[in-house]
Amino acid sequence: MPDIDTPARDVKDAMKKAARTVKVEEQKFEAAAAQFPEFFRELAEKSVEQAKENYARMRNAAEGATDMVEDSYLTAARGATEFNLKAVEALRANVNSSFDYARELLAAKSLSEALELSAAHMRHQFETLSDQAKEFSALARKVATETAASGKSFRVN
Repeated sequence: MPDIDTPARDVKDAMKKAARTVKVEEQKFEAAAAQFPEFFRELAEKSVEQAKENYARMRNAAEGATDMVEDSYLTAARGATEFNLKAVEALRANVNSSFDYARELLAAKSLSEALELSAAHMRHQFETLSDQAKEFSALARKVATETAASGKSFRVN
């Protein structure tokens, strides 16, 4: 039966060997760094500084883009809520109108009075639906414009 600890010992030995190699490589790197000309050292420092500045600009741009998306989303959500409230209001008005029409129709004394009520109700419903369509169209345009405008406010520094 093979020894269960053998693979674990092999791993430990490999890790010790890698650690010794890293120490040797660090010593070689420190020796090379000591011989590194000042010009290259300054160039490396400038490169690091420039990388930090670029990172800060990228971070600012990403934060700005995130803010823009959040603003656009919130504006669109508010617009959708407003649109939905308007739809519920229109639905309520249309249902109430239909109930009023049904009540008036049931109270009609003659067929001609019922036909007159039906014609008046149809005219009223057509005008109401036309007005509601105009309101929904204007509201949709307003929401789209506000949502688009909230996205235009993004500027990269």
